[in-house]
Amino acid sequence: MRILCVIPVRGGSKGIPRKNLREIAGKPLVAWTIEQALAAADEVAPEHELRVIVSTDDTELADIARRYGAEVPFMRPAHLAEDTTATEPVIEHAIEYVSDNGWAPDAVMLLQATSPVRLPGTLARAVHQFVENGKDSMVGVIPMGPFVWTWHADGEPTAEFDVMNRPRRQELTKETFRYRENGSMYITKTDVYTQHHNRLAGYPGGSIDLFMLEEVEGVDIDAPIDFSVAEHQLLQILESK
Repeated sequence: MRILCVIPVRGGSKGIPRKNLREIAGKPLVAWTIEQALAAADEVAPEHELRVIVSTDDTELADIARRYGAEVPFMRPAHLAEDTTATEPVIEHAIEYVSDNGWAPDAVMLLQATSPVRLPGTLARAVHQFVENGKDSMVGVIPMGPFVWTWHADGEPTAEFDVMNRPRRQELTKETFRYRENGSMYITKTDVYTQHHNRLAGYPGGSIDLFMLEEVEGVDIDAPIDFSVAEHQLLQILESK
């Protein structure tokens, strides 16, 4: 299977200026995701071809991406690098570019650089699960307890679990856990993007698989404190190798 791995990074960021360039655990933030993707490409070859590209509008980010081994075959157009730009048009632009240049992918792996903590082997495991299960799309999730409440402006809050029979964590099963999408990783058949313009399969008829990430892999960098948390986890992973 041909899988296009796209790492979208913009030069601008309102919350944390230039955050994709910011150093974390000794490397620019984007470098961690690039290296993880390239390691996965080696692990799944030769059975599957995983091509790693960075889509960016920023020349400094492009230089860093190339330095760490990713392809930067184009510079992202300005209209696809605005604060309000959705991710899907960025991915479709990458699909169109590589397809027009003779390399049509069967699926796309979308990796967010702002989720830099991934354990060794995670992305290769995701590729194998996607191929084996044959679903149209797959989303990385973090298991969490079922103790979730919904607030209602015009009434009492409601629980998504039986408050009179609160389960213990060790009694939870796959069915009673809830799963939080953390934005780290998606794999999607190419035609889902071209037909539904979405990273997850369209309905009716589309199929979606859940890929279980470890709790440590759940960090998403939105605020300055998240850098400290992610750096601590990355350093721990490096020390355990």
